[in-house]
Amino acid sequence: MLHSTSLLPHNNRFVFSFRSKPSFFHSHSLSFSKFLSLPSSSQSSCCHVSRISTETLEVSPPPPPDFNFRREIARLADLRDRLSACSTLNEKLRVIDADSRVKRFFRSRRGLAGVLASLQLSSDQLFLLKCVVAAGQEHVLCLGETESLESSVATSAVKSALYTLADMIENMDSFNGNGGAGFGMALGDHEIAELNNLLEILAEIERFYDCIGGIVGYQITVLELLVQKLFEMQNISWAHQRHDVKECQILGINAPNGLNLSEDTEYASQAALWGIEGLPDLGEIYPLGGSADRLGLVDPNTGECLPAAMLPYCGRTLLEGLIRDLQAREFLYFKLYGKQCITPVAIMTSSAKNNHKHVTSLCERLSWFGRGRSTFQFFEQPLVPVVGAEEGQWLVTKPFSPLSKPGGHGVIWKLAHDKGIFTWFYCQGRKGATVRQVSNVVAATDLTLLALAGIGLRQGKKLGFASCKRILGATEGVNVLMEKKSLDGNWEYGVSCIEYTEFDKFGITTGPLAPKGLQTEFPANTNILYIDLPSAELVGSSKSETSLPGMVLNTRKPIVYTDQFGRRHSVSGGRLECTMQNIADNYSNSYSSRCYNDVEDKLDTYIVYNERRRVTSSAKKKRRHGDKSLHQTPDGALLDILRNAHDLLSQCDIRLPEIEANENYVDSGPPFLILLHPALGPLWEVTKQKFYGGSISEGSELQIEVAEFFWRNVQLNGSLIIISENVMGSMKINENGESILHYGQRCGRCKLQNVKVLNKGIDWTCGENIYWKHDVQRSEVLQIILHGNAEFEATDVVLQGNHVFEVPDGYKLKITPGSPGLAIKLDPIDQDMMESGSWHWDYKIEGSHIQLELVES
Repeated sequence: MLHSTSLLPHNNRFVFSFRSKPSFFHSHSLSFSKFLSLPSSSQSSCCHVSRISTETLEVSPPPPPDFNFRREIARLADLRDRLSACSTLNEKLRVIDADSRVKRFFRSRRGLAGVLASLQLSSDQLFLLKCVVAAGQEHVLCLGETESLESSVATSAVKSALYTLADMIENMDSFNGNGGAGFGMALGDHEIAELNNLLEILAEIERFYDCIGGIVGYQITVLELLVQKLFEMQNISWAHQRHDVKECQILGINAPNGLNLSEDTEYASQAALWGIEGLPDLGEIYPLGGSADRLGLVDPNTGECLPAAMLPYCGRTLLEGLIRDLQAREFLYFKLYGKQCITPVAIMTSSAKNNHKHVTSLCERLSWFGRGRSTFQFFEQPLVPVVGAEEGQWLVTKPFSPLSKPGGHGVIWKLAHDKGIFTWFYCQGRKGATVRQVSNVVAATDLTLLALAGIGLRQGKKLGFASCKRILGATEGVNVLMEKKSLDGNWEYGVSCIEYTEFDKFGITTGPLAPKGLQTEFPANTNILYIDLPSAELVGSSKSETSLPGMVLNTRKPIVYTDQFGRRHSVSGGRLECTMQNIADNYSNSYSSRCYNDVEDKLDTYIVYNERRRVTSSAKKKRRHGDKSLHQTPDGALLDILRNAHDLLSQCDIRLPEIEANENYVDSGPPFLILLHPALGPLWEVTKQKFYGGSISEGSELQIEVAEFFWRNVQLNGSLIIISENVMGSMKINENGESILHYGQRCGRCKLQNVKVLNKGIDWTCGENIYWKHDVQRSEVLQIILHGNAEFEATDVVLQGNHVFEVPDGYKLKITPGSPGLAIKLDPIDQDMMESGSWHWDYKIEGSHIQLELVES
């Protein structure tokens, strides 16, 4: 249940108070005042909201015995403020050189200073290295053996003695005139390469995180968040708002009301039409920079770790799946309005697991999906150091090599501003954008994305969420309606998100939370967003910590790494991450009096709901041997795709098996495989007009890769695969020599009427089948392959056994009953029908719906 919380004024600041009693510290924990020298009046159940500032924290839990968080944060905050006051690099160097830690480090390691001097580093590079030392991370620059943070507390005294001994030895070396020998040896080519790589990472951190103070500010933020984590470890609730424009009192956290697409179907249809109509005003944004460690994806040929975008899923990579979902919406726009619309796509990558290289290489290899290179823009997010949870020390795998990972998808707004992505969108006439993650394979199902974008565009909203019922215990955040009161007495409301790692701070549990709203639990945050581009740029360009929404330090999962000696370490730690959805915290609406009912209708933020399997199902973690849960695995996501196919086709009067709960398929394959190209819709009301009647038996397989398709009373018992080269149109070479997909031209076509397909189909006993990859062994299959604008028609026939019908470009293959057997006729398509085909579906808008008519040429 949700703890009752409030914010109380304390010394002209606001603090959270909690009515639930805090737990006592363990008996071996030391008192706050011993380490922080707090006045007794400061010790209470209330604690200050942590912010990045020169003001020291007033409360902190017991840190390791040789580390004082309060003193370190105060020292770094003072240094950051003095650096920010500098106008030139020389002034910054004078300030950093005066830092006590920097002076001590370089005085005791004269050999290191000599080596660095011999490398002729620039003043900028020297400044970066000195910032690392000033931030307390001098171990990154040491060539000696790095210590595991697992035992930092237990060995602190030994560590101090070793540092002292090392200083003495290096000083002796210096007195003996050994020069660089105090550093052990001159740097080899490998070390120099590692140092150069480190300098690149540091330069990016200093540049990108300039809004919080660069490298030094990054470390301050890490330490402040660790202080909060230490509170949580002691079972003391802690709530805060890091990124409010102004301090305020949070009075309520409720489940937000919003349009339920599965219930208010008439309005949902209208909203989806707004989304299609507004497609020329929309861009698409894909945050692909994450490391996807839980997926454990490895190239089977090279052994190289791969990013999530490269996961082969249902016959294609996840990134290809995103693009074809987008192209299906563009095809629908063409069918309704007769115009070509190519949506610009901005992709955030990173260098983790060669993410950027793999993603761009895939796009090049697939000729930019027939969209042209100019419709894509890539921007690479910086890597940030991973820190240990006890002292905030950067984890090091070898000298000059801190363990680094992407800093969360929340950097996307500032990075998009810094790299000119917003300007690029504006130049192409775009006002808003839809955002989705690559691992969510069902986000474009039916009308979810289109309705979300349609409402945002039509009503001039700043940010929208697509949400659904949350699975209790799932590692996903929640969407909430925040009710706050500002210092000027106004009431502020907005739909926002709380990440699952932050639940403890707000007292959120997995039980029922509120009787009002769409459901009695907080709905799931799915990271499917509509964003107004000017509003997002306003935040991303703010030059303050506001541009990095939702900063968190998730230390719940162990950090596993291998050091230079091949030793494997597992430590508690994390890195500073931002959450893109928390940009919502900047879009609260202010009112002079409290709002009690339906405030959501008036806000700049909004939320829409749908059935969970039509909103989110992710292939984000590898299923381990023996795992009984399929949640968030590729296997589980496939079952949701099949459930959606069942829901859709059963509404077309097609009989097919039910899909039971996931646990029934832990040790077996699914009851059938149905994979439908999204251009058959993507709206289900469109798809349903192309299918009617028949049945699909248990154990059958149906794959349809053609948009101009007609199914009437087809009975499938076995495998049926229909593949068209020109699913939505044909390629033409533009003035730049690029192949561009032209929608609606020379499409492949297939008609099946009163057809029975019988064959042995998939060999379900084969242990090598990987169903979510669509990598299966078949005993028999009916395969129809359409080259170019080829057409296939079968009427009143039984197609039994193993067959491959391959139709060449410019021809129509027609199968009818023969005497005996089958009559198979291959004829060229009439010349005047080459572009439009011998038949096509005509799309028309009638009211808030789309009606199809089959037109024979």
